[in-house]
Amino acid sequence: MIEIRGLHKYFGELHVLKGIDLDVHNGEVLSVIGASGSGKSTLLYCINGLEPIQQGRIEVDGTDVHARGTDLNALRQKLGMVFQQWNSFPHLTALENVALAPRIVRGLPRAEAREVAERQLRHVGLGDKLDVYPKALSGGQQQRLAIARALAMEPRYMLFDEATSALDPELVGEVLDTMRLLAEEGMTMICVTHEMGFARDVSDRVAFFHQGVIEEIGPPAEIFGAPASEHLRKFLAKIR
Repeated sequence: MIEIRGLHKYFGELHVLKGIDLDVHNGEVLSVIGASGSGKSTLLYCINGLEPIQQGRIEVDGTDVHARGTDLNALRQKLGMVFQQWNSFPHLTALENVALAPRIVRGLPRAEAREVAERQLRHVGLGDKLDVYPKALSGGQQQRLAIARALAMEPRYMLFDEATSALDPELVGEVLDTMRLLAEEGMTMICVTHEMGFARDVSDRVAFFHQGVIEEIGPPAEIFGAPASEHLRKFLAKIR
C-alpha cells in the first residue's frame, strides 16, 4: 500500500502540491489526470524519492520514503518507474539494457539476469528484438523496452509518467496495450496520463488534479459520467 498524508511540495516559491492525501491499495490501477502544471508528475517523483518534500508523509509498505535513514535504492526496487522519455543506453542491445539493473542492483549472476531480461522483453512483446540496439526500435518499442527494464526489478508498484506523450499517435496503442496487460495481471499502478480512454477503461479510480490539489477522485464512471467539479467538467470538455 502507498499512503500519502498532508503532502506539500514547493519549487522555490512555487507551491506545486498543496496537502495531498491519497491511498493506493494492492492491485489497484489509479489514473491521474489534469492540466499540465497541476502537480501530477511531481507526485510520482515524490513517491519515488526523486524529489524532496517540504511537509507531509509518503509511506510505501510502511516505509517512510523521505525519512532520514531510508534506503532509497532498496525502496526503488519496489517502485518501477517509466518516464516520458525512454532513456535507454544506446550502446547496449535491448537484452543488455534490461539485464543491467538486475545484475548491478539486485546482484543476479549474469546468466540469470539475462534470463530475467529475456522473459520481460517477451512479456512486453519484444521477444524478437533481444539483440537489437535502441536506435533500430520505434518509439513505441523503445517505451516498451523501458517498461521491460522496470519490470526486470520485479517491482510491487509501477509508476507511469505520461508514458505515451512523446510518441507519435500511431504508436500510442501498443504501449497502452502493454499497460493494460499489466493491469489485467494485477500490477498496482499509478498512471499519470492524457489518454482518457485508458483512464476510463482500465482504472479502478481516477484522480483529477487541479492547481496542486486532488479536486475529485472516484470510479471512472463517476469522474467521466457525472463530474461534480466545475474545473473537471471544463477539463473534460476541452479534451473531448
